[in-house]
Amino acid sequence: MKSNESSVTSLVSAFSRAYHSRYDTPKIFDDFIAAELISAEEMEMISRNMIQGISFFNEEIAHRFHDQPGEILRWITQVHLSPTPLARAAYCEQVLLNEWKLGVKQYVVLGAGLDTFCFRHPELSDTLEIFEADHPATQESKMKRLDKARLPIPQNLHLVPMDFSHSFSYQPLKDNGFKNERTFFSLLGVTYYLTKEENASLISSLFSDLPQGSSIVLDFADENLFVEKGKSNRVEHIVKMAAAGGETMKSCFAYEEIERMLEKAGLLIFEHLSPEKIQELYFSGREDDLSAFETIHYIHAVKK
Repeated sequence: MKSNESSVTSLVSAFSRAYHSRYDTPKIFDDFIAAELISAEEMEMISRNMIQGISFFNEEIAHRFHDQPGEILRWITQVHLSPTPLARAAYCEQVLLNEWKLGVKQYVVLGAGLDTFCFRHPELSDTLEIFEADHPATQESKMKRLDKARLPIPQNLHLVPMDFSHSFSYQPLKDNGFKNERTFFSLLGVTYYLTKEENASLISSLFSDLPQGSSIVLDFADENLFVEKGKSNRVEHIVKMAAAGGETMKSCFAYEEIERMLEKAGLLIFEHLSPEKIQELYFSGREDDLSAFETIHYIHAVKK
């Protein structure tokens, strides 16, 4: 990502969540706010680019639906764009709400992008402080989008400009009211874009001084990321699309590597969802094209 540009992947992720909320049923994750943060022109531009690029994704689908652009967009969104953003958000928020019931009062969203949790859960405004950390350009873009959508920033939401990709400091969070108490983190759609060393450094820095019981939900790509084709070559395509958008995927992990990395940071894996388990929990019984991504896993890890 360039220093003066907001994240392309965060915009596409928000588009996929908005599309799912509007058109898909049953809902895996209903982000009914996402569409308010994307302009009609952006929705049209992303839709048009996806439809025009169908031959890149699948020649057979391009031929079958050559005169049905809506079906082309549905297929691309359900097969390629939506599965990971939807399921990981559903899982993360399920864990977060359980942690909140158990007493967590701080939630830090690392790589927040166009996250809308705070706006979808106004009932938590007095009991959960939310810190959204992301690149300064992405945060600036989000502020403008919130203003345009006439969505006032709730008192418990803190937008923290921070580039944590190379080094992490708690100071920007502390400047916004963060306290050294039990905290829940989400790190979604981020680990692939950092090197293994950067991931290890980030996790270690996050939990070095926090109290026992602090935890994190993260997603990671397994060791097949750069060799697996996936359904309709979607794994290969998503790697190429990220690179084309200026956000190259840099790392993937065997489960044992992730386990060792978290262990070194003082964390134990409480729950691991493999692609097969994600399919079972969030996609089973569907009659559309939504299915779990082949190489993506979710983990909930807790500080010992």
